[in-house]
Amino acid sequence: MSDAWLLRLGILVAGVVLIGAIYFFGRPRKPGQGRRLPAGERGRAEPTLGAQIESELATAPDFSSDSVVQAEMDLLDRAVGSTAAMAASEVGKRENEDFDKIVTLYIAAKAGQVLRGPDIVVAAEKAGLAYGHMNVFHRLVEGHPERGPVFSVANIMKPGSFDMAQIQALETPAIAFFLTLPAPVNALDAWEMMQPTAQRMAELLDGVVLDESRNALGRQRIAHLREELRTYDRQHEAPQITRSPRW
Repeated sequence: MSDAWLLRLGILVAGVVLIGAIYFFGRPRKPGQGRRLPAGERGRAEPTLGAQIESELATAPDFSSDSVVQAEMDLLDRAVGSTAAMAASEVGKRENEDFDKIVTLYIAAKAGQVLRGPDIVVAAEKAGLAYGHMNVFHRLVEGHPERGPVFSVANIMKPGSFDMAQIQALETPAIAFFLTLPAPVNALDAWEMMQPTAQRMAELLDGVVLDESRNALGRQRIAHLREELRTYDRQHEAPQITRSPRW
């Protein structure tokens, strides 16, 4: 199994998790919703991109086949591309669209509540985020916005953007923070910017911070993520040039 295939598989899994989260949070709430239901109690859902990917993964005769992985990557590319086509601003646009890791957090409304558009805008401004590329919010490198976003904040409801023309009417069950690596700063530094921002916005919105599995973000998970990102930084350090001593 090649390193290139493992990288593509890792990106695929991250993409499926993100799309699955969009599907999960994007469903209309029904009476009594807000707790996890056993599989047999869940209502019928319309086909989505996430469901299509899950179905193809389940029925693929050989998951290790490069053709299967490429097909799934093409589906993800089309989903991201359709949203990117809506972008009008270059603020927060990545210099390079290549990435090899995604770190995700969510701010979810408490049971029976929603996050409202005007409140999200105010909270984002207070947290130092800029509205821009893909019609979402970005944390930029201070003094160097051209380097692209340290992390971005999107609406969990499709298509993921915040339409300012209709922001007064916007209601959503959650928003997503996503850090794509490599970032314009070290991975651990990017996390140390994203996690406090998510906590601050959660306080302002009276929401709760969840990890990528939609569990409450606790100290143990934070410590684990920090260690993951330290390892990532070590693995991506620029090689040191050994110079011969000058006599």
